[in-house]
Amino acid sequence: MVTTALAGALVLTASAVPATAGPTKSPNFTLSVLFTNDMESALLGVAGNSTDEGPILDGGANPYGSPSRVATLMDELRKDATTGKPRRGQAAKRGEVTLSAGDNYLAGPELSASMADGAPFYDAIAVNEIGYDVSTIGNHEFDFGPDVFAEFVDGVGGSLTFVSANIDVSGEPALRAQAKDGTIVRSDVVRSAGQRIGIIGLTTPELPAISSPRNVTVSGELAKITNGLARDFAKRGVNKVILVSHLQDIDNELALVPQLSGVDAVIGGGGGEILADPQDRLIPGDVAERGFPLYAKDSTGASVPVVTTTGNYKYIGRLVLNFNWRGQVISVDEQQTGPVRVSGVGSDAVAGDPTVRAEVEKPVAEYLEGLTESVVATSEVPLNGVRNSVRSGETNLGNLVADSLRWAGTQRAAEYGVTPPQVGIQNGGGIRNDSTLPAGDITALNTYEVAPFANFVSVVPDVPRDVFRQLLERGIAAAPSAAGAFMQVSGVSFTYDVSRTAQVVAEGTSTIVTPGERVRDVVLDDGTVIVSNGVVVDGAPISVATNDFSARGGDGYPFANLPLTPVGTTYQQALQDYLTDGLGGEVTAAQYPTNGSGRIVAL
Repeated sequence: MVTTALAGALVLTASAVPATAGPTKSPNFTLSVLFTNDMESALLGVAGNSTDEGPILDGGANPYGSPSRVATLMDELRKDATTGKPRRGQAAKRGEVTLSAGDNYLAGPELSASMADGAPFYDAIAVNEIGYDVSTIGNHEFDFGPDVFAEFVDGVGGSLTFVSANIDVSGEPALRAQAKDGTIVRSDVVRSAGQRIGIIGLTTPELPAISSPRNVTVSGELAKITNGLARDFAKRGVNKVILVSHLQDIDNELALVPQLSGVDAVIGGGGGEILADPQDRLIPGDVAERGFPLYAKDSTGASVPVVTTTGNYKYIGRLVLNFNWRGQVISVDEQQTGPVRVSGVGSDAVAGDPTVRAEVEKPVAEYLEGLTESVVATSEVPLNGVRNSVRSGETNLGNLVADSLRWAGTQRAAEYGVTPPQVGIQNGGGIRNDSTLPAGDITALNTYEVAPFANFVSVVPDVPRDVFRQLLERGIAAAPSAAGAFMQVSGVSFTYDVSRTAQVVAEGTSTIVTPGERVRDVVLDDGTVIVSNGVVVDGAPISVATNDFSARGGDGYPFANLPLTPVGTTYQQALQDYLTDGLGGEVTAAQYPTNGSGRIVAL
């Protein structure tokens, strides 16, 4: 057995769970926990190197993943878990529960098909057809704001419960109504084979900083909330408890377990880690990061299995727990536990459910085909949007997106009564294509891939110079490491020195704890000096165009609660309009050289 220290806790990473329930080894009940997480609107599946695995069985768009295949495979796994002769070591009484660990959809071209066609969203139809019992609430559920999440919940049609114990939706009328009717709850009880299984949900406390929850509030007291609900379950005689949480990184779940008691297993979401053992079959290109499951000791010394899968409908996670009559986990069925890949090729291929294919995948594919054929501009140069590049340094695609924000703000300034922006700022984390667009045609689909979120261009018209300097400091605080907060800029150039003090903000907020001192010189395109040799030069405030996520403090951007004005266009629309109208359909090498134009320089 291998042990590692994590946040002061003992984390077990072996494949066998230590016995914690005394000498009794004969199980009274076997529970198969089937789950997915972070499906993120990958409604047409994912590509892979399937040349050695034969043709695609169902003729789907991609060989791996897809909600239709998940629907088929989930039905097979549910049947396998509850019918036929019990496997060796399992109880005669067997049940199952099907869970989603959140991020059931994600802004992008696939979701834009739902936005164009209206509710019920295609993602909601898929979730409904797969047949989950319970879903926790991820951060991406709020990317389009609470009203869109409420539409998604309505579209599921009451077929499952959404659980999150640490969010309060009472400030949002549509979600408040869904909480009142029992669709959104803090915890739930699922019945299977005559047994009651308690489900507790948690959402990342970072929600306000990484999404757009508006008046939905979130608590960081995760252990206190979970333990209170676990005690409540115990008082009601519910002695099997699963925590399904969306904390952005499986290490966060592992760090939480030592503070808990009364939780039998944890299903995590948001991190996308690939957990698997050597015998588990993975999609070509995927590599196991750690074993499945992981274990951590809770506050009583009991070993708690902790699991997750990577997203995009690529795997169904399966955790098979054997309970004694007291409701204690006495073992994990190692032969049955692990990720089950979702494939349309190879010996484990499954054909997609025909209803999901007809009602979800076919109309989405047709919508995307239209986007693919719509050319909005041509480029003389490749445009670099690779994830680590846009999150660690200036790129020409980053410059293009930042320019489009400033252009859109300028175009709409008079209409919305704001000062035309002098500067554009785009957080690197909002550039999502993770690729280099080749020279040549740029399509409407490309603009969705680059700028998928429902972030609206906003102008913050009166940014004091010291605040502006600290905004730039936020962008390079993690340098030279990559971070979503790294900013691509327009209308300004600046230098920075990583050997100097980096800015620190309070976790989950935009409140500056330690002001940054890395930014050395800042000059606007018109020659106005804002910072010279690390010292802010007195002068008039600066008008800044950005996206509303950043303007409201997302990624810790310290806009200091300054007033902002959304100008009626998303950043995807701004990018597409700038390409067609602002640049006349042509991206030149002179304006957007391959290696950037020296707007951001590390000393």
